Amino acid sequence: MLKKLMENMQLSGLVNLARTFSRLGALGFWLQIVMGAVPLLLTIYVFVFARSPSGPRAGLAFVEYLTLANLLFLVFTTVWFYRYTLLAKRIADPRSRPSASSVARSVQTGLVAGCLGLLFSMLVMVIETGHVLFYFMAAPQGGVPVVQAQGVGPASWVSAIDMASLMALTFLVFAELIVLIFSLWLLLRTLQASAEFPQAVEE
Repeated sequence: MLKKLMENMQLSGLVNLARTFSRLGALGFWLQIVMGAVPLLLTIYVFVFARSPSGPRAGLAFVEYLTLANLLFLVFTTVWFYRYTLLAKRIADPRSRPSASSVARSVQTGLVAGCLGLLFSMLVMVIETGHVLFYFMAAPQGGVPVVQAQGVGPASWVSAIDMASLMALTFLVFAELIVLIFSLWLLLRTLQASAEFPQAVEE
């Protein structure tokens, strides 16, 4: 009877782990879809409605590469969170259940990708905010909102695309923060299941 009770406890723990992966995987997937769509919609708005296809300031190639890398990380983590929903089905099925180390490695991969995406987002945001701040500081400080320095030419003023870029970066940082929080929670739940029910998870 004690053995049957232990088996039931192990099964309950694995079912809870599978539910956690399924829920957080689906929630993280859709949140990243929404957060990734906002920068895209902002870009479309600026290009189509504001009719400002390019900012007045010369863009830095380094920032463009970081932004591209950040978007690629967001795509990767979005796909990875969808994989968590598939992994949840495998955890719940005794015939295809992966080992605890395999589940932990999967979560660690998502965690590393989320951390790198967040790092790249923060780097781009710091660079872009500093760039915009420089032009605002160069403008006359008369107590009114001035966005263009006097007589320097078109390369010295801030446009709507600069602010849209910062807003898009803010949403990307928020999406990567969600990835980081969910990944840490999934890793914690995996380690708890591995510690409490090592034989069941390693089957």
